[in-house]
Amino acid sequence: MKVIYTRDFLALILSVAVVGLGSGATLPLTALALTQAGYGTDVVGLLSAAQAGGGLLVVPLAGWIAARFGGRQVIVGAVLVVGLATASMQMSSNLWVWGVLRILCGAALMLLFTIGEAWVNQLADDATRGRVVAIYATNFTLFQMAGPVLVSQIADFTAWRFLLCGALFMLALPALAAIRSTPVSSAEPQAHDSWRHVLPQMPALVIGTGFFALFDTIALSLMPLFAMAHGISGEVAVLFASALLLGDTTMQFPIGWLADRLGRERVHIGAAVVVVVLLPLLPWAIASPWLCWPLLYVLGAAAGSIYTLSLVACGERFRGVALVSASSLVGASWSAASFGGPLLAGALMKSVGDDAMIGVLLASALAFLVAVWWEKRRGATQALQ
Repeated sequence: MKVIYTRDFLALILSVAVVGLGSGATLPLTALALTQAGYGTDVVGLLSAAQAGGGLLVVPLAGWIAARFGGRQVIVGAVLVVGLATASMQMSSNLWVWGVLRILCGAALMLLFTIGEAWVNQLADDATRGRVVAIYATNFTLFQMAGPVLVSQIADFTAWRFLLCGALFMLALPALAAIRSTPVSSAEPQAHDSWRHVLPQMPALVIGTGFFALFDTIALSLMPLFAMAHGISGEVAVLFASALLLGDTTMQFPIGWLADRLGRERVHIGAAVVVVVLLPLLPWAIASPWLCWPLLYVLGAAAGSIYTLSLVACGERFRGVALVSASSLVGASWSAASFGGPLLAGALMKSVGDDAMIGVLLASALAFLVAVWWEKRRGATQALQ
């Protein structure tokens, strides 16, 4: 990493950690509050969809907003919006109001993560990009995982729990104020910077992100049900998700280092091949703990690196406003896959069988490999022309 940017990177990491903790707490707290108020899973799902919808709405405008107002100002504004919107949920119990507030949160978080991911790619140099992005992704995941732990501690304080979550986001502002570099070019966006031009240059990255979003959501929601269907007790089944997330969290930096040394595209493809090989083995290995737990750990590490290296590839392929557009497409893919994927997987598990979950994940991993092959073939064809 460039030495002059080390302080800025550390400040960005600290602010992202705070945002990760806040976002990791807000969603489960919202679900808990709705359940305590007597609402069913349909209402919880709709409000979760509202947040995802807010993110999707802002995707086409992310590059223009960053160029028009400047990356630093947009990130600070996004932190303020998500913090105030979360705190405002304490002031009302009206579902329509909550829906609007969740849409605002989704739009603000999409801008925040879009510019944050572009920013960390800008701070990194080509020699260390894999490790730098891995640190960023691991840091966010660790603090997001701590969010539900925070909820367990404040859940009973019904008079101020959303106020506390809103205040958490505000703690990111001092770290952001300490940053001296300017994130993302402030030049006016050009036609080639728009998401319509950027998307055809990164189909594999979009699909790779969608795969991991699907993997991550299914690990938390459907993997325990899959394990119980294979005779695992409920107490042990919930640990399947923990094993996957442990592999994801602890192995991103080593895999980023490996990608910097061996070539990022090679490691990216290798991670997908590992996923494709290991997924079909899971129903067979689940009865053997000595085999199942290591398999889950490696599977989580490989799946997580598909996402991390997709972010790295964005930094290699794009610069300036085009990088913001690419990061917004990555965010949109995450939102769409995490919303629609579990619905499809859940329906198939009910109608076809519990092993259909493996089929959905396997199909999405294979789609990533096909997209990589198509990109390489298109590049070779264009080189011959």
